[in-house]
Amino acid sequence: MDLLDIFKALSNRTRLEILKGLKDPAKHFPAQDEGDVDVVGVCVSSIQEGVGLSQSTVSDYLATLQRAGLVEVKRIGQWTYYKRNEATIRALANAIGKEL
Repeated sequence: MDLLDIFKALSNRTRLEILKGLKDPAKHFPAQDEGDVDVVGVCVSSIQEGVGLSQSTVSDYLATLQRAGLVEVKRIGQWTYYKRNEATIRALANAIGKEL
């Protein structure tokens, strides 16, 4: 886990809001037809609609969160789904408690 990469990813308000929204996706993003959000995650189009930005911007933000290890990605057919990587988030909280 690279703390600098994680903090860089979280330094953008919208990326932080996406990550926070993925904690309770049914509350923060529009409903989706495809699968249970707690199991498969949230599709890009639902996240895009929830934050009100273009698909390309949202995809870029999600890629940044993925590179930092903060979200997990699952592809099903042509759709891409995102959910929080709880293990990394717990490790981050632990590292902050110990190192900062």
